[in-house]
Amino acid sequence: MTGIEIHPAAIIGKHLFIDHGMGVVIGATAIIGDDVLIYHGVTLGGKGGDGKNTKRHPTLGNNVIVGAGAQVLGNIKIGARAKIGANAVVTFDVPESAVVVGNPARIISCPDCQDGAYGLPDHEVPDMVQREIDELRQEIEKLKKNNL
Repeated sequence: MTGIEIHPAAIIGKHLFIDHGMGVVIGATAIIGDDVLIYHGVTLGGKGGDGKNTKRHPTLGNNVIVGAGAQVLGNIKIGARAKIGANAVVTFDVPESAVVVGNPARIISCPDCQDGAYGLPDHEVPDMVQREIDELRQEIEKLKKNNL
């Protein structure tokens, strides 16, 4: 009825809030800490595993925010107070208080940011693709200067 699928074996802490829950999926071996906020379309999904008794789903620490459409996959740990941006695809451990965005997910560093929707900073979020293009352009200029 709610569009939320939570496996009965999942372990969920106090005060989990699923905002606009349609499409949320929480797998069997998922563990969710206290005071976690999950937006619509989030999957805490399994990845591989060696059988029934294998931990295949993520563990979220206390006070984690997971933005709309994010996919958090595998036996990984998301540290306390971490923020996962909308539509991020996370397949690696995330340190405490980190902000993770993108597909594939990347940790962005913004210790002085004020948080806005989905745990993203209110001011400019780095464009990872543009950053890569800029670095490639700098490398090309260096090669041109060295006649390579």
